[in-house]
Amino acid sequence: MWEIVRSLLRRKLSPMLGGLKRFRIVSISHETIYQHVWDDRRYGGDLHTNLRQASKKRRKRYANMTVAEGLQVSGRSRLGRIGAENRSRLGHWEMDTVLGSSKASILTLVERKTGNLQIAKLTARTKEEVFKAMMLLTHRHRRRYLTITADNGCEFHGDREIEEKLSMRFYFAPPHHSWERGTNENTAGLIRQYLPKATSMEKLTQEQCDWIATELNERPRERYNFLTPNELFLSTASVALHS
Repeated sequence: MWEIVRSLLRRKLSPMLGGLKRFRIVSISHETIYQHVWDDRRYGGDLHTNLRQASKKRRKRYANMTVAEGLQVSGRSRLGRIGAENRSRLGHWEMDTVLGSSKASILTLVERKTGNLQIAKLTARTKEEVFKAMMLLTHRHRRRYLTITADNGCEFHGDREIEEKLSMRFYFAPPHHSWERGTNENTAGLIRQYLPKATSMEKLTQEQCDWIATELNERPRERYNFLTPNELFLSTASVALHS
């Protein structure tokens, strides 16, 4: 039984009891599992490295960047908040970048209702690279896209081109309102389990990005009653298709 628990922990699954019910391990409390992890660490084990790290103070983003004239319009910000908060329909996405220690980074798209994640490699944080990554992801995955909400990073200033090409609405959350993109903020923390802040992403491949996205899309989540984002996305899409 403990071997199964250790195997699940090495897949970076949470020790929370509800998630273990999927694997018919219901006789162990999460407190017992955490104690097992810390005992393992005391004797030189590495199980603790698979747990999410304690939250750290968030850095201010884009403090030295200027916002292009006309983008921070109150009407678009207000509508952006509505789009970002709407979890009742499939197709509302949050977009962000996760940085490495070098010029390269990754673009993330997270669907608000289901937590479904898509990742693309960026060789540079520019609006041209973001546009190319968006074309790649939307062409490959064929998901439903109604809105995208991002912050005011300069790499997202190709919003008009994205709207025109993909027939969706693009919104900006107001500055310093990261909680209005809470799904993406939480997902960034999960991604950091695979790509810590000190990691250079120069040699990161798209195949590795796809693998990380698949790992997280197949991870049971407490907020979804321990369904995976893929399970929730597919079931929600099926209901929408037949409704």
